[in-house]
Amino acid sequence: MEDDASLIPRPVLVEAPGAAPEGSARPGNGRLPLGVHTRLDAEAGTESTARWLRAVLGAATGLTFPDGADPHGIALRISPDVERELGPEGYRLCTDGSATGAAVVVEGGSPAGVFWGAQTLRQLLGPDAFRAAPLPPAGRTWDLPRIAVADRPRFAWRGMMLDVSRHFLPKTDVLRQLDLLAAHKLNVFHFHLTDDQGWRIRIERHPRLTDIGSWRTRTKYGHRASDLWDETPHGGYYTQDDIREIVAYAADRHITVVPEIDIPGHSQAAIAAYPELGNTDVPTSPDGKPLAVWDTWGINPNVLAPTDSTLLFYEGVLEEVLALFPSTFIHIGGDECLKDQWKASPAAQARITELGLADEDELQSWFIRHFDTWLAARGRRLIGWDEILEGGLAPGAAVSSWRGYAGGIAAAEAGHDVVMCPEQQVYLDHRQGGGPDEPMPIGYVRTLEDVYRFEPVPPGLSPEAAAHIMGTQANVWTEVMQNRARVDYQVFPRLAAFAEVAWSALPASADRDFADFERRMTAHYRRLDALGVDYRPPGGPLPWQKRPLPEGMTGSLGRPIEGAPPNV
Repeated sequence: MEDDASLIPRPVLVEAPGAAPEGSARPGNGRLPLGVHTRLDAEAGTESTARWLRAVLGAATGLTFPDGADPHGIALRISPDVERELGPEGYRLCTDGSATGAAVVVEGGSPAGVFWGAQTLRQLLGPDAFRAAPLPPAGRTWDLPRIAVADRPRFAWRGMMLDVSRHFLPKTDVLRQLDLLAAHKLNVFHFHLTDDQGWRIRIERHPRLTDIGSWRTRTKYGHRASDLWDETPHGGYYTQDDIREIVAYAADRHITVVPEIDIPGHSQAAIAAYPELGNTDVPTSPDGKPLAVWDTWGINPNVLAPTDSTLLFYEGVLEEVLALFPSTFIHIGGDECLKDQWKASPAAQARITELGLADEDELQSWFIRHFDTWLAARGRRLIGWDEILEGGLAPGAAVSSWRGYAGGIAAAEAGHDVVMCPEQQVYLDHRQGGGPDEPMPIGYVRTLEDVYRFEPVPPGLSPEAAAHIMGTQANVWTEVMQNRARVDYQVFPRLAAFAEVAWSALPASADRDFADFERRMTAHYRRLDALGVDYRPPGGPLPWQKRPLPEGMTGSLGRPIEGAPPNV
């Protein structure tokens, strides 16, 4: 069993044993046992949480939690009172046995609130409740502390972006990531599906996007300054049924999947599959050979041609994307779009003149505005990286602010909704320590405490602008993460700190109690162990997590690269 102080993210209010108000009928002390006769009563609207609880707690404890009301059982309820007091994602959890009709009551302001309360309930059962099968002895006792929790999230958008273009993750690993997000009360999964290095979603009307665009012949090993290569072909993609499964799995966990289809930059994989999408009147490769899916990192010069046929092509792509993803927001990238090809292309220059635009920045803005209008006509909203501010931004578009706070501040002050995800604080591909043992170290050193002290709302924003900060997101770019274990190492434990920043009503960053967070993390590490997460231990990488040095390797990969920019 965990004591109440071990909960992550930290709840708004916890009444610990013995803390009952004077005159309360609540016992306050002792344990509340669960056993083979403990029933689970799921009110209408909470059925998916009941299924989830029976699945995860049933697997870990061996208990079946049969359906039905029981004064000694668990009840899941949706409460208008909780919604009024704590919002739709808020919840109350009472395990003191004093509630009417059940010993354990989880009340949410909505089905999502009930689910987040159930996540807290699982934590209170201890780390073994996160295992996939019961540990011996058979029939061991399971019990809860007598406790009352009132909780709600600080932000509506609490997200993680996962890049599967640089290194592909199989569907089962994506589903596992969704479980890990849910365990930390994160509710947005930003799915980065296309880039120069690979196109990962099947588009039926344009099959070469995956037939050709999902595979590359080799891969740069380490930072882009390295001269090392992995000569093994790399690739993979998700079928449309895979995507439907991922979206449904996420929805059962009250996670919204926001797809990203990059335009007009980061498009070499698409151009390799359909060369007519590129600027065909200028050179597209130094050696004059046909473009292939890119095998290295950095900012790619190949951008989409600003033609009507390109717009029509991507409208077709997005029609299939909208049919698969019910998310209100659709991410279109818009970052790191080099304009050199447009400057050199007679066709692109003619388009600038035809449209009455001032320059190439306005041409990119024209691209973005086209799809903002197209998405709005279908009841969706465009979101893109903060470069979409350049050249002017359509009124309904939202911004992911990654190049520090400046883009988010400008967007919020201009009335645009913003997700704060600055690279300097929450890019989890950046290394966690300054030592040479960090695997493929890139970027800034960002420790667990650094992430814990991140403040998503920039100081000095007007109240009107601050209201446009929808939330925050951690970004996981996978240039140096070849597999699930490497993703685990980079993401955890820092995602736990980020989750608390996104969920909890924390004080100003400098005043946050990191010592208390570390103390609660002692229990949380055991939960991560039970889940099989290959996190970075507090003392540094374990021997098998240290970066192996390939034979003959020298140069930049042999030591950390201070301040190396992320390869977005």
